[in-house]
Amino acid sequence: VQLQASGGGLVQAGGSLRLSCAASGDILSINDMGWYRQAPGKQRELVAAITTGGATNYADSVKGRFSVSRDNAKNTVSLQMNSLKPDDTAVYYCNAQVVRIRVPLQYTYWGPGTQVTVSS
Repeated sequence: VQLQASGGGLVQAGGSLRLSCAASGDILSINDMGWYRQAPGKQRELVAAITTGGATNYADSVKGRFSVSRDNAKNTVSLQMNSLKPDDTAVYYCNAQVVRIRVPLQYTYWGPGTQVTVSS
């Protein structure tokens, strides 16, 4: 199973970016999907998560600014980030709880990370 993310970059404060992540490989189904981030010198933290049914969960710091969505048929998850702040600068990682076909147990997979930099 591989997760491939795209969409990071450099943006000015107040701007927007959209991150996308696609899962591929030995996939029977995917339960929760989401996005985490890690800033220099800080621990990785949850940004947003979404269940198969579409229920969402957000970090308090991004509520009202970020929106997570997914396409279950395509095994993708996206993060729309609006009103970006310099404090949002971090490496963003997509995450998926995957039930595999060959070994029908749930495993956690991470994408390689994509840099988001917000300038003031």
